[in-house]
Amino acid sequence: MITTKSALEQFKELDEKITHLSTVSALVGWDQKVMAPKKGRMLFSKAYSTLETEIFKLMISKEMGDYLTELTTNKDNFDDVTNARIRERKIFYDKFKTIPTDLYQEYSTLTSEANHIWEEARANNDFNHFLPYLERIIEMKRKFAELYGYKSHPYDALLDEFEPGLTVEKLDPLFAELRKVSVELLKRIQHSSTKTPEEIFEKTYSVEKQKEFNKYMLPIIGFDMEAGRLDETIHPFAQPMNTGDVRITTRYLEHNVRSAIFGTIHEAGHGIYDQNINKDFEGTVLRNGTSFGIHESQSRFLENMVGRSKEFWKYFYPTLQSYFTEQLGETTVDDFYKAINTVKPTFIRVEADELTYNLHIMVRYEIEKGLIAGEFIAKDLPTIWNKKMEEYLGIIPKNDREGVLQDVHWSFGGLGYFPSYTLGNLYAAQILNTIEQEMPEFYQNIESGRFDLIKNWLTSKIHQYGSLISPYELIVKVTGEELNAKYMADYLNTKYSKIYDL
Repeated sequence: MITTKSALEQFKELDEKITHLSTVSALVGWDQKVMAPKKGRMLFSKAYSTLETEIFKLMISKEMGDYLTELTTNKDNFDDVTNARIRERKIFYDKFKTIPTDLYQEYSTLTSEANHIWEEARANNDFNHFLPYLERIIEMKRKFAELYGYKSHPYDALLDEFEPGLTVEKLDPLFAELRKVSVELLKRIQHSSTKTPEEIFEKTYSVEKQKEFNKYMLPIIGFDMEAGRLDETIHPFAQPMNTGDVRITTRYLEHNVRSAIFGTIHEAGHGIYDQNINKDFEGTVLRNGTSFGIHESQSRFLENMVGRSKEFWKYFYPTLQSYFTEQLGETTVDDFYKAINTVKPTFIRVEADELTYNLHIMVRYEIEKGLIAGEFIAKDLPTIWNKKMEEYLGIIPKNDREGVLQDVHWSFGGLGYFPSYTLGNLYAAQILNTIEQEMPEFYQNIESGRFDLIKNWLTSKIHQYGSLISPYELIVKVTGEELNAKYMADYLNTKYSKIYDL
């Protein structure tokens, strides 16, 4: 008979083994997206799937189940860190033990292959090339939702993978209110006689100089280049291996210098979070962020609340101007600030302004919810997408590359992820309200380049905890209250009222 002491020792060994193998898997996934030759990606998919399946088997093994049973009945004997490790592994175990191993392996292979197919389909503006893979992914995600179980809506089961406890019932009214506020503000802006000088971006900006500026900017804003790296991909992402190796990517466009700048700042927000999790959590399940919504709060906070502030550009603009004298030589920092905060419905989510960004998320949320409920079918998505873009943003994509094929998420099975971005915005606005109270010199610190003070505050309040604290507990611990959407509404109204003289 297993004792509590031996169960704890063997549980910790298994937790560490899973974490180490997951690190290798993350490295393989990064390499496949960033470095691998195109001809080898599909061939490598089965090898990647084999590794993922072996990790999956360990997570739902009989041994893991036995350890968790013994340890959860004796949790009063353990410290908070140990109980958090047990809690997080039990969440994975209870959810994933419902999935047959052969089904999971099929899914891993499918999503590994689908990412490469999506890249080809997007490059060639060919939705039908991606369609068979997408149909199968949706079919499997529906099956997973049934296996996981849910109370009200099948999409709840997928939302829970990214933000524990999040449901359609909670999201629908939240999104309805945010949509109302956003649409009303958008109409006021569109009727304003004040215009921003966004024409300064209708020029060619050297990609090489963009790369130089990004590498100059990153360490200043807090991303440790000795514990990370910046590379180039079609769709930017961040991939932590451990606190000493966090890899971020961005995309460079000659005719849209904003894309790489703000894409890089966004991914740096993720990276700084991962680099500053408590080093004692290495080799454990706690070395990850507590939820995707909280993770997105850190990237959206750095990208928008910091990176789109006038103070940020009072510090960085002279350097950017020196890189692009011909393009920006006659443009003042005030005009540049207004230009980067232009509000205008556009097709590409990652390049959307702060106000209309959430409307992009609502389009995807409505589509995913309908797909999982069986109300929509994949082959109709281009039409459904375009109709919802017209409904929410008043524009219709000219092709599928700037429409239904623009995001990578469905290719890796990330149905349920998109709401995390808007949750991140809501968390970020609430965190901003708190940091402004606790650090009255917040914007002065940005203007003087003291990003270390801001990073230290975020590390002490958020980053260090990894998965030790649940997202619900964390936002209350940091701000003193549950998630409250009013802070986002107030932030948007205050910011754009000044820019557009409303």
